[in-house]
Amino acid sequence: MASINSVASTNYVSRSIKAYSKSFDHLKGGFSPGNTILPGRNARGDLREMAVTTNAANQVPIVSQLLPGKEATGDRNHIAWMSVRQHRWEGELAVEGEIPLWLNGTYLRNGAGLWHVGDHNFHHLFDGFGMVVKLQFENGRLTAGHRQVESEAYKAAMKHNKLIYQEFSEVPKEANFLSYIGKLVGLFSAPSLTDNANISVIKLGDGQVVCLTETQKGSIRIDPTTLETLGKFEYTDSVGGLLQSAHPIVTETELTTVLPELINPGYLVVRMERGSSDRKVIGRVECRGGPTAGWVHSFAVTEHYIVVPEMPLRYSVRSLLVAEPNPLYVFEWLPESKAFVHVMCKASGKTVTSVEVPLYMTLHFINAYEDTDEDGRIVAVTADCCEYYGDATILNKLTLQNLRSFAGHDKVPEIRVGRFTIPLDGSPYGRLETALDPDEHGRGIDMCSINPAFLGKNYRFVYACGAQRPCNSLNTLTKVDLAKKKAKNWHQDGAVPSEPFFVARPGATEEDDGVVISMISEENGGGYALLLDGSTFEEIARARLPYGLPYGFHGCWIPKN
Repeated sequence: MASINSVASTNYVSRSIKAYSKSFDHLKGGFSPGNTILPGRNARGDLREMAVTTNAANQVPIVSQLLPGKEATGDRNHIAWMSVRQHRWEGELAVEGEIPLWLNGTYLRNGAGLWHVGDHNFHHLFDGFGMVVKLQFENGRLTAGHRQVESEAYKAAMKHNKLIYQEFSEVPKEANFLSYIGKLVGLFSAPSLTDNANISVIKLGDGQVVCLTETQKGSIRIDPTTLETLGKFEYTDSVGGLLQSAHPIVTETELTTVLPELINPGYLVVRMERGSSDRKVIGRVECRGGPTAGWVHSFAVTEHYIVVPEMPLRYSVRSLLVAEPNPLYVFEWLPESKAFVHVMCKASGKTVTSVEVPLYMTLHFINAYEDTDEDGRIVAVTADCCEYYGDATILNKLTLQNLRSFAGHDKVPEIRVGRFTIPLDGSPYGRLETALDPDEHGRGIDMCSINPAFLGKNYRFVYACGAQRPCNSLNTLTKVDLAKKKAKNWHQDGAVPSEPFFVARPGATEEDDGVVISMISEENGGGYALLLDGSTFEEIARARLPYGLPYGFHGCWIPKN
């Protein structure tokens, strides 16, 4: 079990608290005395209760600040959909089973950790303030930790004990909040938009670790060991714009991403080389529908091409810039604008084809690859995604009220592995088909990963979250074999797993030779880290956390040098 023993000496605790509180010095300048209950202080302004833990390996105390405010509670509320207890925690975990000795490095996972400010409860899963979890593996041992990402949005909310920035479905109530934010951070435009980097975390080729959201200003550097927020990742180019894909394609040599453009509907595709903060434009894709660009949460690449989606779920300029959410938050579903997939050449930046496809709705592309004829000529591109049968109401299924109110009725929409076939012969239409029987994974599949060595190549295995129905969220882990069109599933009653992340064994020659890492939130309030064998999909180890963590989104792997 994780060691969470209290330090015996009161004086030692006092010294530890004082030492730890220095890490919050950058926040103190904004704290006003008054009657507001601030982070780490009670109504009298005194230090409130602090949680002290001990690292089992070296007995170093980790002091953790408890988060303020109240949150909606109830007997049926699952820990997966509740705010984390503390700003930060770290400790060594006791391992049941055996961690492979070759697994040396750190798994980081980003996601929402705090879904309330003061007495205000957030509305949507995507609103929560970012929190990074780490699992550090070394010689069969496991040290875990978590810490809030200290974005400007988070710090402003903690300072004022209320929401200041516009989140995915949340708009501050202050009449003059736009002018206030402009003064606060001096943003170049759309000052109300958040920098709350709560979606993904990536390791750049030069070793920098960056948390991301879908606003460009929401790119925040963290220390992968301490999880401390280091500041914004500052782009030094003049590309401009407001938005970005939350899922760039990152390799050891470069980062590629898509920047949706709102006023002149289209997509800039940009590349940033290792060690640089200067993005270069590869090319631009013109929208074929309208009136605005479609949502690009993720996209895909092959060896020679970049696959850019254009869904009928389109950005609402009014909702983004005037802070007036509509029924689909910052989007509008416009089926009359049709759906398309564009293919851009990496080398020239030219759009080599743009095809109309059936209406589709996806958050996450899985992978893409090139199809060749018997003479080796590229004749088409295949792109796979987690596809919701053209149903955008998934966004409304992810409200916290819906996630917290499961009463045995199935609420998860049907999802398939959608396979696009995009011909390169000038045909105006592409195909969208189902890659395997959706019943193999419970007619639900999302939050996916693959062996990164097969990025952009013909591949076989997908690791994702699936469904065992009835459920109100994806509640299984699934390994999909696209060659055999079969799936293996892991399930535990009452458990909510996060994205299964595949780490290949060094020197492996088989695509599924490695381990799968997931964080599990339990119905009873507990939680643990889980390791599955990538080949057999059987459990090989688990390590229980001192308390359950909220559901998280996406992660990355940092191998030990």
